[in-house]
Amino acid sequence: MIKTLTYPVIFLMLCSLSLPVSAQLKLAKIFSSEMMIQRGETVPVWGWSTPGTEVVLRWDDSPPFHTITSKQGEWEIKLPPTTKKGPHRMEVRSGSENVIVENIIAGDIWLCAGQSNMEWMVENSNQAEIELARAEYPEIRLFDVPHKMANLPAKDLPGEPVWHPCRKESVRQFSAVGYFFGRDLHEKLGLPIGLISDNFGGTIIQTWMSPEGFAGLVNYEKDIAALPEVDFEADKREGHDEFNVWLRAFHDRDKGISDEQYVWANTDYSDWKSMDLPGIWEASGDTSLFERDGVVWFAKDFYVEEIPAGVDQKLSLGPIDDSDMTWINGTLVGQMENRYNKDRWYTIPPGVLKTGKNTLVVRVEDYIGGGGLYGDPEQLFVRIGEEIIPLAGRWKYKVGMLTDTPMPKNNFGPNGYPCVLYNGMIAPITRFPIKGVIWYQGESNVYKAVEYRDLLQRWVRDWRSRWHAPDMPFLWVQLANFGPVQETPKPSMWAELREAQEAGLALPHTGMITAIDIGEGKNIHPRNKQEVGRRLALAAEKEVYGLPVKYYGPHKRSATFGDNYVDIRFDSVYGGLYVTNRYGCAHGFSIAGADRVFHWARAYVVDAQTVRVFAPEGKAPVSVRYAWEDNPFDLNLFNSEGFPALPFRTDDWPLSTGK
Repeated sequence: MIKTLTYPVIFLMLCSLSLPVSAQLKLAKIFSSEMMIQRGETVPVWGWSTPGTEVVLRWDDSPPFHTITSKQGEWEIKLPPTTKKGPHRMEVRSGSENVIVENIIAGDIWLCAGQSNMEWMVENSNQAEIELARAEYPEIRLFDVPHKMANLPAKDLPGEPVWHPCRKESVRQFSAVGYFFGRDLHEKLGLPIGLISDNFGGTIIQTWMSPEGFAGLVNYEKDIAALPEVDFEADKREGHDEFNVWLRAFHDRDKGISDEQYVWANTDYSDWKSMDLPGIWEASGDTSLFERDGVVWFAKDFYVEEIPAGVDQKLSLGPIDDSDMTWINGTLVGQMENRYNKDRWYTIPPGVLKTGKNTLVVRVEDYIGGGGLYGDPEQLFVRIGEEIIPLAGRWKYKVGMLTDTPMPKNNFGPNGYPCVLYNGMIAPITRFPIKGVIWYQGESNVYKAVEYRDLLQRWVRDWRSRWHAPDMPFLWVQLANFGPVQETPKPSMWAELREAQEAGLALPHTGMITAIDIGEGKNIHPRNKQEVGRRLALAAEKEVYGLPVKYYGPHKRSATFGDNYVDIRFDSVYGGLYVTNRYGCAHGFSIAGADRVFHWARAYVVDAQTVRVFAPEGKAPVSVRYAWEDNPFDLNLFNSEGFPALPFRTDDWPLSTGK
């Protein structure tokens, strides 16, 4: 299951659909000091002031630009294209009011959009402190769009977002994929790079499309027609009440709670089951927990030799999905509500730890998607002064409660209606020229992967139309591996979504990189965002900037069927195919006969471009599939540049998500 919304964030969303006319001179919020403009493009500058008044814009030492505000108080002035880096200065005056925007530079601006893997922050990525320590790039400019739903296209962005030069603190909570992409481009091309982080965890692609993007899709006509009349305030109240009733069961039905006491926080847990942590419980091997939400308690003993006086005592548990309460020796030392992407870093009060055996208990509530302690092993530890006591490994666990009732799905969340994030977070900036879009999304659409094939291409055409840029580049990430390893071949929603993503390459000026080899099966948010950003940057260098770089993995060109084998010929092998084991066997292939039942198959590289896949004895091969799993295990087929082969199938049989 996939995380689709975060309720405290969603409950705070309000929709202001129009900007009231005011005598105060205002610029759209995309304009602020330290900003970037797209080099070589005409740049509209717009805002609001008193209706019918003159607005004067001065750009550096150029002659001033003039316009008159409309009856609604709106104004726009278009700046001619510039390739001069700057810094530039802009002053806007209306009557006695003026606004000054300074330290503007011209460069290439990329919009970084999608769901939580694009939203994932630098501070939660691999080697975060090392990366942050070197993040001093004054010619990389960052702009973070706040979350907002709207039932009509908003005139301006929510909150008070501003541009920042890239520094340790400004990039700390910025999109990691966006930053690593922009950093690599900046270092390779020597160009100023602007990055607009415009994303929302758990969201489906439909919420990012404009109403025009759904033209001809009758299934969406009713919801889109109803959008102008939606009362988000009423939806919020209704959703809040419904959610609280649902959430109360997590407490009332929890076997670890009795008479309002958390009795399992300090109990004998010797008869509890065992599980390796970190990892989400869906991937633990306990089938009773697969795709189940609820409450699971975890416990672990650890031993302390000495506790020097006056030293700090800390507990690190990494990120926990979704909420936790944490005790040491029966004392509550920390808790956090519904922050699935926030590292737990708790101070242990003096006197709680003792020499000898100590007991750590963590109560975890999971509301949707994967649940549990799912970070890196190195994130689980107790620190006493300079001493580190590791906690990764075998833990005890016991189920407090499991729910068969999914989180209430009302129309308040961003997935409840199409278009609402486009209206609130994209529409206000479609006048602002950008170089292109990078996109990491799809996890929330795997349940309807066949439909995604059409929606992805509609979304690309839709945004190009909104920006009036028919050739605007789009680069996206093919989903990483995630979930339990399959013992036998079976239908895979994630594989079907990956196929839909590859089909989007039929559109011109697009590119795709795959992350199928760098995911973490037990973590839907793999932390190696550096490699994702690097591959996207290589794709941009090739597809957008025309550099002679290589970035694509081997992909199927043709399949030749023999009596008991199939030869698969690949493109994009560069210097040739290779496998990473000494026996030359390529993992991840399955083969089916006329009965359409797939079996794992032996496969070997037979020349620089070809893999031969052998059918089981007595089976005449009819179809071959490769990496056709949610979490393909131990993929080892690469090209000479180290990029993994892309998933594929040779058949056109009906897919599981096509219903």
